[in-house]
Amino acid sequence: MQPFIGSAAIRRGELTRRGLAREHQAIYRGVYLHRDVELTALIRARAAWLATGATLAGVSAAAVHGTKWLDGSAPAEIVRSDRHAASGLVVHSWTLGVDELCVVGGVDVTTAARTAFDIGRTKPAAQAIPILDALFNATGLKHREVSAVADAHSGVRGVASLRTVLPNVDGGAESPQETRLRLLLVAGGLPRPETQIRFPELHVRVDMGWREWKVAVEYDGVQHWMDARQRSWDIERIALLEAAGWVVVRVSADMMARPDLIVARVREKLRARGCPV
Repeated sequence: MQPFIGSAAIRRGELTRRGLAREHQAIYRGVYLHRDVELTALIRARAAWLATGATLAGVSAAAVHGTKWLDGSAPAEIVRSDRHAASGLVVHSWTLGVDELCVVGGVDVTTAARTAFDIGRTKPAAQAIPILDALFNATGLKHREVSAVADAHSGVRGVASLRTVLPNVDGGAESPQETRLRLLLVAGGLPRPETQIRFPELHVRVDMGWREWKVAVEYDGVQHWMDARQRSWDIERIALLEAAGWVVVRVSADMMARPDLIVARVREKLRARGCPV
């Protein structure tokens, strides 16, 4: 169920005023959502657009572009000249070029490249990189496209921060934890791993690794331990990789609290394969 304008629903006879108040919550003034529906970042973004008619930007635009794992409780972001903002809205008065605007699913948003540019320059690196990884993954965005936006707005605040963040973005990450694991390995002095390595002949892939030394690193989320089918496939998949000459280091959620241990284990495997680390 999507957010909707309450007065319009009443005019169409779809709801009574009592039913609107009893069964729905107001997300923004005049815009409602059924109380049983989880308020995601995408739903919040659509509600903000219905309430204001303004172009969505930042994390809200990212949500409309298909970015996963966004915080549904975070304020929606819009661009307009009137900086007045109701609760749950962040208003930017940015100047947007015509080529930085698009319509996705009937909603006005900044393009994927402009969205990445704004997220990378306005949010701390630790927060921006997982979001940008997910945005790149969802849209197929390329680094050069974001760099082109940065070049066109070289005097805008935060561009230097974006240029620092951008080289660390990798659209291969399929979860925020995979992003954090990759960054953890690089921060530990290991070579930057390739993400989502595919083995067509084995019909498998790994989260990240190094082809030259045949070392892979896998992040195992809760489903890998709780889902019997997933667990069985993981065992088979790793056996196939080992038979092909690869070594696999598996990392659990609990291990993420011990980055030194993870780096040490991976370094040991890389060294054993001849990597000069």
